[in-house]
Amino acid sequence: MILSEHFDLVIFDWAGTIVDFGCRAPVQALLEAFARHGVALTEAQARRDMGKAKADHVRALLESADVATAWAQATGAEPTVQDREMLVAELGPLMRAQAAQAATLITGARATVDALRAQGIKIASSTGYTRDMMVPVLARAAEQGYAPDHVLCSGDTLAGRPAPLMIYKACVDLGVWPLSRVIKVDDAEAGVAEGRAAGCLTVGLAASGNGVGLSEAALAELPAAERAARIANSERALRTAGADLVIDTVADLIPALERHLAGR
Repeated sequence: MILSEHFDLVIFDWAGTIVDFGCRAPVQALLEAFARHGVALTEAQARRDMGKAKADHVRALLESADVATAWAQATGAEPTVQDREMLVAELGPLMRAQAAQAATLITGARATVDALRAQGIKIASSTGYTRDMMVPVLARAAEQGYAPDHVLCSGDTLAGRPAPLMIYKACVDLGVWPLSRVIKVDDAEAGVAEGRAAGCLTVGLAASGNGVGLSEAALAELPAAERAARIANSERALRTAGADLVIDTVADLIPALERHLAGR
């Protein structure tokens, strides 16, 4: 099936989608940033707002009742705007270091991108990381053969996910329209909501990203029933967020699109 008869552009997220199986880097950076101030953030708390711009992510954490209480207990005062700005500033180098270490392409990512390009489909990317955080990620991805045609980062638009502005900007810059000819691929609920808001065909990734949150090796080591249950829970969350299709990893994208089109 010729996908380019139906689509002109695929926009991929980064962590948990193209690189960093399990979306581990941002979690580890957030845990360390909060730990420096005596707050033992849990992984579940760190993952709640994954996919948002990192400044928005930190804001959401500090505004949540459980984290705000933990912050007040650790520091002696309720979190302030200044605290948020301090955390965002401290998070930058931590995120950059963690992201650089975790920037290994997910199995099947390059083959999928190469197959899409072979059909004349453009490849764009978007992320909740800032430009500074993305510098080592882009370099490592390029070394592995992945360099998207267009890259958008946190701060490049007035609002980040779940607002659809990054998708709109990519389409304007690349000259792609209508939005029905665009596919958004993301592992986080905020990214799926972004694609839904833009009117794209939106594909969620249930196994490789934030919903399961395990490395590829750790996921493979789970008993089959537990592994299936975790992936199923992640799939339900992505469908609730509005995903049109849900697959395990980016390696499954092209067959899933072909089945989707055949079933129309």
